[in-house]
Amino acid sequence: MKKLWTVSIVVIILISLMGVSLLRKRNPENDIISFEAKVIKKDNDLVTVKNKENEQYTFKMDAENLLIGSDIKISCEGTLVKTEEVQSCQVTDYEVINIEEVDLDLFYDYYELARKKMQTMSLNEKIGQMLLVRYGTDSLKDLSTYNFGGFIFYAKDFQNKTKEEVKQMIEEANKEAKIPLITAVDEEGGSVVRVSSNKNLRDEPFASPSEVYKSGGIEGIKEDTLEKSKLLYSLGLNLNLAPVVDVSYNDEDYIYDRTVKLDTQNTANYAKAVIEASKKTGVSYALKHFPGYGNNVDTHTGSSTDMRSLENIFEHDIPPFKEGIEADAECVLISHNIVTSIDNQNPASLSLKVHQLLTEDLNFSGITITDDLEMGATSNIENKARLAVLAGNDLLITTDYKTNFQNIKEAIDNNIITMEELENHVLKILAWKYYKGLITEYEK
Repeated sequence: MKKLWTVSIVVIILISLMGVSLLRKRNPENDIISFEAKVIKKDNDLVTVKNKENEQYTFKMDAENLLIGSDIKISCEGTLVKTEEVQSCQVTDYEVINIEEVDLDLFYDYYELARKKMQTMSLNEKIGQMLLVRYGTDSLKDLSTYNFGGFIFYAKDFQNKTKEEVKQMIEEANKEAKIPLITAVDEEGGSVVRVSSNKNLRDEPFASPSEVYKSGGIEGIKEDTLEKSKLLYSLGLNLNLAPVVDVSYNDEDYIYDRTVKLDTQNTANYAKAVIEASKKTGVSYALKHFPGYGNNVDTHTGSSTDMRSLENIFEHDIPPFKEGIEADAECVLISHNIVTSIDNQNPASLSLKVHQLLTEDLNFSGITITDDLEMGATSNIENKARLAVLAGNDLLITTDYKTNFQNIKEAIDNNIITMEELENHVLKILAWKYYKGLITEYEK
C-alpha cells in the first residue's frame, strides 16, 4: 500500500511537471517571434532595429559582424515590449536578407562607403568630425590638428568682403581639411541674415519668412528658399541653419519675429515647402529649434524652462518638425530649453529623452545638431560635450573646441562613451557628406 502511494505521488508530480511544460509552450511569452527589420544602431552587444511599421527595438545579442544598415530577419523568444529600453525577448537567431518594405534611413545608400572611409581614420579624426566649429583665425590654424567636421560662419566673417573673397576664405579652409567640410551659416531672413547683410553679396538682406509668406504665400517661400540656396552655394556654403519652424502667437515671445508667424498647420506647410525646395540645390537645411521654442526666453543669455504639457507640445509644436522630416529634412537643430514634460533635468540639447522622441516617435534618421554649446543656457554645464554625445547628437556647435574635444576623448578613454557610440555618429556624418556629394566614392 505504501509502495502504491509512493508511485501515485510520483505520477502526480510527473503530470504536474508536464502540465507546467505544456503551459509554458502555450504561454505567448515564450513564443518564437520572427520579423524583418533594419539595423540602425549598434553599441557593443546592444543592437537597435527598425521594423516595417517603423517601430524600434533594442536587443542584447551577439552580432559582432553585423553592420549598421543591414536588413535582417530576426527571431526572438518572448514578447516585444515597446516601453522596454532593452528587450527581454531573447534573440535565438538572425539572418541578413534584402528587404524594401522598411523605410530606409535617409543616407542608407552611402553607409558602406562611409564605413570604408571611417576605417582609415584615427580616433582624433573621428572625434573632430563631430565638431561644427566657430570659424576664426585660431580654429582655421587648428583645423589640421583637430580635423573638424565643419565650420560655422557669422556676420563678421562676411563683413565688407566681396564674393570672391568669401569664396577664397571657404576654399582655403577646405584645402586644409582631410575630409571636405560642412560650411554652415544662419541665413533665416529678417533679423538673422549673416550673409545678405553684406551689400557686396546681395543688394538687400533677405526678408523675414513672415514677410515673404505675407506677400507670396507658399510659392513665395519656395522661391525665397531657392534664391537663398543659390547665393549660399555660389559662395561655398552648404548648410543653412534654417528654417525656424517654431510656433509662436505672442509678439512678446523672444522667438516670435524669427518665425513665420502662422498657426501650427500653416507652419508645418512652411517647413515642408522649405525642405522640398531646398533639395538638390547643394545646400542642406536644418529644422529648428526642436522640440519647439514656444514662449521661452532667450537661451543665448541664460537657461530657459518650458513648463507646458507633453500633449500641448505634440499638438502645437511637433507637427512642423514632422512635416519637414517627412519631406526628407537632413538636419534638426536641438534647442537648449529644459522641457519639463519630457526631461525636467537637462536642456533638450543634452537630453536622451528628447532625442529618443525625435528619432523614435518621429522616425528622424538624419543629423541632429546642438545649438551652440557656449550659449548662456549650457555654458556652465560641466562635461557638456560628453553629455551632448551621450544624448544622441551628431554635430556639436562650439567655439571652445579644445575643451569639448578633450572632454569627448576623455569620456572615450574611460569608456563612458564607447567606440561604437562614437562611430555610429561619425558613420552618419560621413554618409551625409557622401549623400551631399562633398565626398565622392573615388576618393580614398
